[in-house]
Amino acid sequence: MNILFLSPYCTPEYAASSYLGRNRCEAFAANGFTMVTYAPTPCRGISEEERQKYKKIKFETLYNGFFKINRFSMFKEPQKPLFRAFRYSLCWMKHLYYGMKEKNVDVVFLSSTPPIQGMIGALLNKWRKIPFIYNLQDVFPDSLLNNGIAKKNGFLWKIGRLIEDFTYKNADKVIVISEDFKKNIMAKGVPEEKIAVIYNWVDQNAVVDIPREKNKLFDLYGLNRNKFYITYNGNIGLSQNMDMLMDVAESLQSNPDIQFVLVGDGAYIEDVKKIVAKKQLDNVHLLPFQPYEDISLVFSLGDVSLVISKPGTGSASVPSKTWSIMSASRPVLANFDENELKEIINKHKCGIFTKAGDKDAFINAILKLYHNRELCNTYGKNGRKFVLNNLTREIGTQKYVDVMKSIVKK
Repeated sequence: MNILFLSPYCTPEYAASSYLGRNRCEAFAANGFTMVTYAPTPCRGISEEERQKYKKIKFETLYNGFFKINRFSMFKEPQKPLFRAFRYSLCWMKHLYYGMKEKNVDVVFLSSTPPIQGMIGALLNKWRKIPFIYNLQDVFPDSLLNNGIAKKNGFLWKIGRLIEDFTYKNADKVIVISEDFKKNIMAKGVPEEKIAVIYNWVDQNAVVDIPREKNKLFDLYGLNRNKFYITYNGNIGLSQNMDMLMDVAESLQSNPDIQFVLVGDGAYIEDVKKIVAKKQLDNVHLLPFQPYEDISLVFSLGDVSLVISKPGTGSASVPSKTWSIMSASRPVLANFDENELKEIINKHKCGIFTKAGDKDAFINAILKLYHNRELCNTYGKNGRKFVLNNLTREIGTQKYVDVMKSIVKK
C-alpha cells in the first residue's frame, strides 16, 4: 500500500499532538505501508538554527525507508492569522500540484489542519479517482464560529460550509476523534457508514508518573517541590481562555502554596506574558515546549492538570492532552463546554469538570483538590486505569491500520 500525506507540518516540527502522527507512521511502517509526504521547510517548535539546517535538506527517509519526506521552500509561519492564512494558501497550492504529480498512490490521507486541506483529497479523488481518507481533528467552519472569526450564515461561514460539504462528499472515509464529532457531521448529511470514530490515544509507555523528587524540571526552572501546582500543557492560543485563567491565578495569589505552570507556546503567549507582568502574578510560571522525550516529566509536573477553553469553542472537542494527563496519573481539571469530556471525567472519576467560563466553580474545584491530596491521587489512578483499558497506542494505531486496509480492499 502506498499512502500519500500532504501536510503543512512535518517532523522535526513539534506540537502537543505530534506524537499521534509519529505513532501512526510507525504502525503503518510495521504493516509494510509505504508513505510519501510533501511538506514545507519546518518552523514550528524548532530553533532557528535547526530551521536553517533543514533548509538544505530536501529529501530524507524515516522508519527504515518506509516514509519518504520531500521538502519544499516556504517562509516561516507568521503569528498573525491573516498572514498565516496566506502561507496556508501557498502550501495548499503546492500540495495540490504534488498530489496531481505523484505516481503510484493507493490512498490519500489528510488531516483537517488547516481547514482547507481536505479539499485537496476531495479533488484528487474526483480527478484521479484515488481513495481519500479524511482525519477530522477539528470541525470546520464551526471552529471559525467558536473563535469569533466568522458569524453563522456570514460570508466566511457559507464558504466554509461549501468546503466542508465538498470534502465530506468526496472522502471515502472520515475519521473523527469523538462521538460528538460523529453526531455533528451526521447532522450535516454525512452517512454513518462513512464515519469511523477513533479517539486520539496516548503512548501509555511514554507518558508515565514521575515522582516529584526525580523530576528534573523542578530544578531546571527553579520550582519549589513543596508547592501545589496546577499545570496547563499545550497550545496557548485564542480559544484557551487564558484571560480567565490569569484572573483565577490573581484571585488565588493570597495563597502562595498554589502555583500555576503553563508549558507551551502559541498565538496568545505574548499577551499572557503582558498580563503576568501587569498584574505581577508571581504564582504563574511560563515554560517553553519541552522535548518529547521529557513528556512524562511535563505531565507529572503538576498536582493537577488543566483542560480549558472559552465558552462555545470546545462543544464537540475532546483535547488529546486529556489522555496524557490521565496516563501520568494526574487528575483532570476541566473548564470546558459540556460534552463527551464531562461524561468521561464524571463516569470514571478521574477529575473534576466545571463549565467553560465558570470562574467561581473553577476556583472551588482547585481549592477542593488542594485541600484533599488523597482525592487527587484517587482521580489520578482512575485516569491511568481508563487509559490502559481504552486509549493505548496499540489500540488507536491498529484502528487506523484497519481503516486503511478496508479502503484499499475496495
